[in-house]
Amino acid sequence: MAAAGCIWRRGWGRRCLGRPGLPGPGPGPTTPLLLLLLLGPVAADITDGNSEHLKREHSLIKPYQGVGSSSMPLWDFQGSTILTSQYVRLTPDERSKEGSIWNHQPCFLKDWEMHVHFKVHGAGKKNLHGDGIALWYTRDRLVPGPVFGSKDNFHGLAIFLDTYPNDETTERVFPYISVMVNNGSLSYDHSKDGRWTELAGCTADFRNRGHDTFLAVRYSRGRLTVMTDLEDKNEWKNCIDITGVRLPTGYYFGASAGTGDLSDNHDIISMKLFQLMVEHTPDEESIDWTKIEPSVNFLKSPKDNVDDPTGNFRSGPLTGWRVFLLLLCALLGIIVCAVVGAVVFQKRQERNKRFY
Repeated sequence: MAAAGCIWRRGWGRRCLGRPGLPGPGPGPTTPLLLLLLLGPVAADITDGNSEHLKREHSLIKPYQGVGSSSMPLWDFQGSTILTSQYVRLTPDERSKEGSIWNHQPCFLKDWEMHVHFKVHGAGKKNLHGDGIALWYTRDRLVPGPVFGSKDNFHGLAIFLDTYPNDETTERVFPYISVMVNNGSLSYDHSKDGRWTELAGCTADFRNRGHDTFLAVRYSRGRLTVMTDLEDKNEWKNCIDITGVRLPTGYYFGASAGTGDLSDNHDIISMKLFQLMVEHTPDEESIDWTKIEPSVNFLKSPKDNVDDPTGNFRSGPLTGWRVFLLLLCALLGIIVCAVVGAVVFQKRQERNKRFY
């Protein structure tokens, strides 16, 4: 479940996103031991500073290669996307634009963490901007569509950074970050801001900030964590933390954005993928991870139609087996009530006979 109050410091090992004065994933100052001691066990659960490795074949880092051309090594882009020396702009602040950027190489890492340096900004004032950015880890790539510039009914993982509330009845506070896992059978409902298929989410004020904004997505041993650094404090703040997520290997990383009647500039400055060095059991190692079906193994997914601005889980809609269990429990309850009623009735009859 989301635990919006949890904080982790940034700035040791590769957890720095290349910001001035902090050690990055490459050569740089050594983290003081005192800082690690102050961080305590929560930070240690996120990283030990030594067990992650930057995977350049899946990373988008300045200086970009191919500036001024229609392509770049390791990444493809389409639609309204333009490449500059300072950022990759998925959409300009213009109406009805769609753009995306996708990694060439499928990722075969079982455990990974992606850091995204991004910027959403524009001239639109309160609720007069849209629509947002989507980050993807999916089977298909470079397929345009209605979901923030990419295809619907996808296979894999999506993280939506949504800036506009399409549902006027929502209690959520936007901008809003949400997560969706799909095996191709689910459709993202824009009119409800993806509420029917959302696994978890949180409010995150990332638009028109006067400083850098960052997001981290970590997937390891079935646990999916999304963190943000939006306050220019060099700290990670927990947004989403759920377990029971199953994602295959061999999918592609990408980012897309779209505008409609309202618009914004949607920029990606960097995407850095790190391999997490995690031990797996022999049974886990024997699995063909490329054949895994994207899924989530817990009972409270997706959310129901009651909004929860805090991002906590709600009971999901009744699936077939839940309906069966509900009916079975109801039937057993009726039988028990009938038996008890019959026993009580019989005893009353016997009592009445004694008076005669």
